[in-house]
Amino acid sequence: MKFIVGTKERMTQVFNEDGEVMAATILRVSPATITQVKGTEKDGYDAVQIATVPQKESRVAKAQRGIEGGAAKFMKEFRPRTNFDENIEGMEVGQTMDASVFEPGDQIVVSAVSKGKGFQGVVKRYNFGGGPGSHGQKHTLRAPGSIGIGGIQRVQKGTRMAGRMGSDRVSVKNLKVLQVNTEDNVLVVSGAVPGRKGTLVEVRSI
Repeated sequence: MKFIVGTKERMTQVFNEDGEVMAATILRVSPATITQVKGTEKDGYDAVQIATVPQKESRVAKAQRGIEGGAAKFMKEFRPRTNFDENIEGMEVGQTMDASVFEPGDQIVVSAVSKGKGFQGVVKRYNFGGGPGSHGQKHTLRAPGSIGIGGIQRVQKGTRMAGRMGSDRVSVKNLKVLQVNTEDNVLVVSGAVPGRKGTLVEVRSI
């Protein structure tokens, strides 16, 4: 069971051994401390809680001040997945983790909150084609068209319409760790990662 929390830095390009260029994302990993190991008997489920990015104690909730390593900006919990035969054996409170938990070639899944786009129309939100630009059309180039339905006289749930776009938790699977820099605690992963620069990113092995 490999996992870590980091922040998104920027995208770049990496050349593999065959000279092929690959899109990649740089993740800055802050050393994390295991603050709690939960078990089925006491808590009802197995999980490992980690804290990362040191924070002033005055800015931390009182409930977290008594936890070892609790004076941190971010706290995340990872549950072992039974379908991947993961377990929490060997995990102890106070144990530290950094970028060295991963190795080049590891298959990972990255989860983060995507960029917020605000209130958007159906053309941008759902890739609608819009109406034709001629034949008597006026001010309806980016209109959604009909949203009703005959018979039931109402708009059905789930109808694609204008609304808030982005700021959703997104998980990208089947990414690969390309490079690991243990000195600077940096991970270089293949492909694109959700979120803006500085977004908190969860990385775990598949």
